[in-house]
Amino acid sequence: MTARIGVVTFPGSLDDRDTQRAIRLAGAEPVALWHKDKDLHQVDAVVLPGGFSYGDYLRAGAISRFSPVMESVIEQAKAGLPVLGICNGFQVLTEAHLLPGAMLGNDHLHFICRDQKLRVENAETAWTGDYRQGQEIHIPLKNMDGRYVADEYTLDKLEAEGRVVFRYVDFNPNGSLRDIAGITNEAGNVVGLMPHPEHAVEPLIGTGRTDGLPFFTSILKKLVGA
Repeated sequence: MTARIGVVTFPGSLDDRDTQRAIRLAGAEPVALWHKDKDLHQVDAVVLPGGFSYGDYLRAGAISRFSPVMESVIEQAKAGLPVLGICNGFQVLTEAHLLPGAMLGNDHLHFICRDQKLRVENAETAWTGDYRQGQEIHIPLKNMDGRYVADEYTLDKLEAEGRVVFRYVDFNPNGSLRDIAGITNEAGNVVGLMPHPEHAVEPLIGTGRTDGLPFFTSILKKLVGA
């Protein structure tokens, strides 16, 4: 069995091709999905990639959330389909209410691009099984609207339920509350994060490390039962 992982392209997506390559390197088959097409073409999982969909007008991810493809993504995610949102994809997931909270502009009001140290807080989601809890990794980060916020009740609930998946270490690049870099839903099939694991899958590019590859090997093992 070859796992088929869909990668959605919205107008303004930037990292869809990089994500497809990362999926291929992990041993799965990438499937291009178009934002106007409700048909997910029987994929086993979906990635919403980074970029600036619809130019980030209104709010980052606010327009993409109403794309036809998202109707199917939302429906199937609620039924258990694994979904990963990277950067702009994370913003779309919050706008679609598949993940709680919201993404606001960086507290320093500037675009930031850097190699970022993260700590793995939850290695039991569909996308993080090849990591160890407490493991520290380096993943490239690039965003303008990367500040994760939520009310205290939501933040406390995420912490209590182990749904903070990644946390910034040593430096908070955008003012995200409680240094949160990524979260998951209650079922653990939907994960969103601001850093870009697809840029850390080969020694030649990104951080010069492969710390991002386990995202894609994790879901592959989950899908094929390895």
